[in-house]
Amino acid sequence: MTRRRAFTGSPFEAQFGFARAVRDGNRILVAGTGPIEDDGSSTPGGAAAEAERCFVLILRAIEELGGSAKDVVRTRMLLTDPADQEAVGEVHARFFGEAPPAATMAGVAWLCRPEWKVEIEAEAIIEG
Repeated sequence: MTRRRAFTGSPFEAQFGFARAVRDGNRILVAGTGPIEDDGSSTPGGAAAEAERCFVLILRAIEELGGSAKDVVRTRMLLTDPADQEAVGEVHARFFGEAPPAATMAGVAWLCRPEWKVEIEAEAIIEG
């Protein structure tokens, strides 16, 4: 299998020169994904709404490359405010509760846009 890439249309993909996700063999690596809408605007709402949007974009890329939520083996959730960890964790559980991946949640000082509270990475391994 040749290396394949998925893009979500985020303006940062072209500006910074990266793919949203790369599949190499049975492994899919998803770049840090911020809460960005299809029109390039930031997702409105709090950290839970942002996390929801990040997971939608992540799973869209994974599915484009032949995977699913059950193939996700690792997530990394970056938060600018530790008070948001419960809300973001609840969203994570909704998306991955049936097949929980290894997960990290960490605090960071800033993200690409000042209004963002959440950015998330993921890794998937497709069996078979």
